[in-house]
Amino acid sequence: MLKTVAVILIDDSAPFEFGVVCEVFGIDRTDDGVPPFDFRVCGERAGQPVRLNVGAQLVPEYGLEALEDADLVALPAALIRDEYPQAVLDAVVAAHARGAVLLSVCSGAFVLGAAGLLDGLRCTTHWRHADALAKRFPEAKLDPDVLFVDEGDIITSAGTAAGIDACLHLVRRELGTAAATAIARRMVVPPQRDGGQRQYIAAPIPECEADSLEPLLSWMLETLDTEHTVASLARRAQLSTRTLARRFAAETGTTPQRWLASQRVSHARRLLEDTGWGVDEIARICGFGSAALLRHHFRRAVGVTPMDYRRTFTQC
Repeated sequence: MLKTVAVILIDDSAPFEFGVVCEVFGIDRTDDGVPPFDFRVCGERAGQPVRLNVGAQLVPEYGLEALEDADLVALPAALIRDEYPQAVLDAVVAAHARGAVLLSVCSGAFVLGAAGLLDGLRCTTHWRHADALAKRFPEAKLDPDVLFVDEGDIITSAGTAAGIDACLHLVRRELGTAAATAIARRMVVPPQRDGGQRQYIAAPIPECEADSLEPLLSWMLETLDTEHTVASLARRAQLSTRTLARRFAAETGTTPQRWLASQRVSHARRLLEDTGWGVDEIARICGFGSAALLRHHFRRAVGVTPMDYRRTFTQC
């Protein structure tokens, strides 16, 4: 279980990315049914001010010793530099070696790279820093286009809002959909964006209301149990298939079929948590057609079988 969260601040840290970690893990949301976190803000030494990149300072309550029993160590964005504090790198390596999950937001990935922890792993960072990360850590398997990458014990995310996605993904992975949705509702953000979505969406805000695919997306969510093809969706939207594919990518960052599969898996997770229905029935309701197809998509997206997920997160 995810209980103890330590976030590391170094000089020239970015307050927004730090705030993302604070919002998800640092606020008591037990009234919403979210388990409490033991949240620790750490610097190299407790009580020593850390300079932010906006002309202010923060005073961490904890030193690096607070990482020794943390379940999660978070690394928010900070100014990219030639050398990082060796004490910080050593503490991060030690935390990873004993089994802590490491999560970076934006340029926090450079700390992981400097600690030698990205070699051979898929990872990402803000698209503006992608070339620099690839050049500096050539053994890392950089994917510069995605929102976040989950490699199990190391999660890397792109800039700003993608850090929210990565944090909520980790909550969902460790504590279930209900906890992640409760936090997202309080933050007034989407409860789930798939990590494989593109960082840069060409037209995130349609030029006018009539051009938005929102009515089509809402209809798809209401009819998950219906078979949808690109051709049928294009007819519904009164667009050509080529135009639909282009517009869909511009507004959602992914393809219609990938978006639909992600939403179906998300719905299946909620049903596995909140109902006692069998896998066959859930597969039908979610539009997968068969339990085998549900298991295939669910395992690929979540990493475990539907029944293993239910045993961990069931509310029934």
